[in-house]
Amino acid sequence: MKRSEINRYLREAVSFFSEFKFALPPWAFWSPDDWKEKGTEYNEIKECGLGWDITDFGSGDFEKTGLFLFTVRNGKCGSSEFVKPYAEKIMIVRENQVTPIHFHWKKMEDIINRGGGKLEITLWKASEKEDLSQENFTVRIDGVEQKCKAAEKLILAPGESIALNPYVYHTFRALEKMTLVGEVSAVNDDSNDNRFYKPAGRFPKIEEDEKPLYLLCNEYP
Repeated sequence: MKRSEINRYLREAVSFFSEFKFALPPWAFWSPDDWKEKGTEYNEIKECGLGWDITDFGSGDFEKTGLFLFTVRNGKCGSSEFVKPYAEKIMIVRENQVTPIHFHWKKMEDIINRGGGKLEITLWKASEKEDLSQENFTVRIDGVEQKCKAAEKLILAPGESIALNPYVYHTFRALEKMTLVGEVSAVNDDSNDNRFYKPAGRFPKIEEDEKPLYLLCNEYP
């Protein structure tokens, strides 16, 4: 991706978050030069991967296969320090933009439609060999238990949410228009807890055609 594209998506995200009155912490808007002046008191932000995040999952086509995120809070797996055992993200899913099929070995999460369009989420239970099982299983939507068939497409309207257990494959996309999506979960560990059904990349290779507006969560000095 070009840095100019990323900067454009960042500006778009700030406007979109503002539309839904979702406020970000002050450091979200620090410049790269601002970050150079910050000391060890900001280590939690860096070590826990907080902040701006954009991925095309290695597709090279962000608007077709990709996701825009801001990690608001997160802990660290395996740490003996006093750290959070939970995480929160706010995400932007573009119309018909797909997040590839994946599950988490450890993380339980709630996916929440915070507003905009409808969110279509497709689910499978993972088999013992981590294939897509054809077995029926149970999910909970806003605390209400319901049966789910393999590859069933569930639609979340604004305000609705679904709880996903580990070993539940899921893929989602926004219908009709761009959608604001929240995630509340156990600690998020992208390095060790993402099982994609087909191999997927994480951070895009960036062509530096202009200066960064804000640093991404993997770019802190």
